[in-house]
Amino acid sequence: MPAVRVWVDLTNSPHVLVMRPVIEVLEGEGHEVRVTARDFAQTLELLDRFGIPHDALGHHRGERRAAKAIGLASRSAALVRWARRQGRRAGTRRRPFDLALGHGSNDVSVAAALLRIPSSTTFDYEWAALQHHVNCRLASAVVVPDAIPLERLERYGARGKVATYEGLKEEYYLADFEPDAAVLAELSLERSRGIVIVRTPPELALYHRFASDLFGDLLDRLRRTARERGTHVVVLARTPEQRARLRAYEELTLPAHAIDAQSLIAFADLVISAGGTMNREAAALGTPVLSTFQGRLGGVDERLIAEGRLSRAQSVGDVDHALGAIGSPASARPARTRRDPHTLVNLLSRPLAQA
Repeated sequence: MPAVRVWVDLTNSPHVLVMRPVIEVLEGEGHEVRVTARDFAQTLELLDRFGIPHDALGHHRGERRAAKAIGLASRSAALVRWARRQGRRAGTRRRPFDLALGHGSNDVSVAAALLRIPSSTTFDYEWAALQHHVNCRLASAVVVPDAIPLERLERYGARGKVATYEGLKEEYYLADFEPDAAVLAELSLERSRGIVIVRTPPELALYHRFASDLFGDLLDRLRRTARERGTHVVVLARTPEQRARLRAYEELTLPAHAIDAQSLIAFADLVISAGGTMNREAAALGTPVLSTFQGRLGGVDERLIAEGRLSRAQSVGDVDHALGAIGSPASARPARTRRDPHTLVNLLSRPLAQA
């Protein structure tokens, strides 16, 4: 297809990982890509680490519905103003971009609709209802893994817009990934002692409404394991507030900034996460993984559990067997599946063929 101008908006740390190869493919094909990003979690740090030029616009407004609504309105308006400026600079009169892309970003869906720019949204958890009622209705295309039953998306207004891909999104953006042992030296970790990675719950997400007593109990169990067995317990906090709360526990390793988390996962003996992306990265890399997510399971996790690639921890006792397996040879892990990111690019670009 002829060269086009593409706008990518990123609102959370995992979105940088998903969209990095998409941006690289688009630019490699000669298209112009501009990136906007919200200052939240490690989003801006990761963009800097990957060397992706971007314009930072807006920040997270908090977990309450009213705050999220205000944040959506204000940031969408800021994106509209930004996009119009880009259009004037490029001399594009009809519209500033030919296509807008987001990973569950309501902000860019709203802004693109106001500017009459065709847009695609992608996500892999179908029960974030408030988010999907906005992005599925406004987007021109909805790109999801084939593990999600299509009837679950109809309530959001996605009928006729859905395009599906095989496997996990992580298998696409990790296709060119090889682990780098430098992250172990950076965090002073010895593989011989065993490494457990813990990801904190997404407390700011509306779909994660449960006070995670399980997470607190699990952390106590892991601290004891660290004291008794010398196991490294690396906790990847989502926010500065979480990091500040956890800093009091001397048994934990708490990275102070964005790190090469994918390499860390590849070298780890066990991943325990209350969120989705890190669980699926571990599954994609063949690392044993336990989910402590207390919300409604999505189709992707249902499939991973059925395939034996993900286990669900519903009590502290559920982790004891996994902890006992620390030290198993990495050769026992399943072979990785690497998928072509061009597949995602082609699906996300579908609105261009309809324009």
